[in-house]
Amino acid sequence: MTRAKRTASTDPASPGRGLSRRGLLGLAGASVAGIGLGVAGDRVALAATTTLGSGSGAGAASASMVYPFYGSHQAGIVTPAQDRLHFAAFDVSAGVTRAELIELLQDWTIAAAAMSAGRDVGEYGAVSGPYDAPPQDTGEAQGLPPAGLTITFGFGPTLFETADGVDRFGIVGRRPADLTPLPHFPRDDLDDGRSDGDLCIQACSNDPQVAVHAIRNLSRIAFGRAALRWSQLGFGRTSSTSTSQATPRNLFGFKDGTANIKAEEPDVVTDQVWVSAADGPAWLAGGSYLVARRIRMTIETWDRSILREQEAVFGRTKGVGAPLSGGTEFSEPDFALAGREDQPLIGAAAHMRLAHPTQNHGTKMLRRGYNFVDGNDDLGRLEAGLFFISFQRSPTQFTTVQLNLAKHDALNEYIRHVGSALFAVPAGTPDGGYVGAALFA
Repeated sequence: MTRAKRTASTDPASPGRGLSRRGLLGLAGASVAGIGLGVAGDRVALAATTTLGSGSGAGAASASMVYPFYGSHQAGIVTPAQDRLHFAAFDVSAGVTRAELIELLQDWTIAAAAMSAGRDVGEYGAVSGPYDAPPQDTGEAQGLPPAGLTITFGFGPTLFETADGVDRFGIVGRRPADLTPLPHFPRDDLDDGRSDGDLCIQACSNDPQVAVHAIRNLSRIAFGRAALRWSQLGFGRTSSTSTSQATPRNLFGFKDGTANIKAEEPDVVTDQVWVSAADGPAWLAGGSYLVARRIRMTIETWDRSILREQEAVFGRTKGVGAPLSGGTEFSEPDFALAGREDQPLIGAAAHMRLAHPTQNHGTKMLRRGYNFVDGNDDLGRLEAGLFFISFQRSPTQFTTVQLNLAKHDALNEYIRHVGSALFAVPAGTPDGGYVGAALFA
């Protein structure tokens, strides 16, 4: 499916169909006020079982894949992990009212639904409409297929209450008890400019330009209401979220996410990923919690480490990814099996041991991380690493595992956590609604 212009519904009684005046100002200037976004009636069949291979995004199936925006859960969580990421965190601008925040979420919903379906934003899109007004769509995705685009939204702790205790939008009473800033873990070296945020958007696709196009359009729509706080590009997924996918490798060359939660495990997903009605608050039922961590890898030090050391750090072989206790990639590790001098083959500080559910009271997370390389630093070292993303029913699932890793993981010699954020991800959006509507009901 390629992008095409489409006539919009501008029925003022249907807030999920037409773009607000504020959205139009941010999207195309005051001279085009009144032009709506064209997604009324769009419905795209989901082919969730299509194999995406190793995540290269080169195949026709991954290019033409379409995931509907509307549904009971947001896309981009249990969706088979795409190969490219553009993640963005926003702060709501000073003076924005509750009504204007809702209006922004409505505008974002309409635009996200259009782009997820492979369509331009707006009635006239990127190449039509008044010549004396900016185009409604930025246009860099013209001619490109949807490439499995998913757009996922989240709400940060400061949306409910600022750091100095201000309830800007009258929603502090609906703030989930678990939605508090993540603790400062041992060895954290966090950059405030790469952490936190009022709102987040995760755009995943098998085409990097499609993912960037999504964030670019949504940022422009937000103009005057929310400003970009930080963002991260990612390539090469580092986890598999479907049994149809091969296990990818991180920048240290090891297979990552072998034991990740898979979409084909509905009972595990329900137990470990989705917030239940009993968890509270009611508006978040069917949603999840998103943790984002920017992890800098000291590539140059790692590349000078001997193979035996590298495998001991991870507790796996670098080739097939099997536990050092033996077997294949998917063999259960035997943490008691000893080798030389009666020492465990998988050491006490091995990453896979410390992260394994059996060492963390059965805790699991659904991971959707990505590699990144952002040039180099002043010393000529690669600014590279892992942009870790996980979804979990409660943030305590992440903090339990991360505290164990931060204290004992042998991998800490080669990594630094430099960014951190937590967001509540509302349930999916019904047709005609807008993302997070239950929070403001």
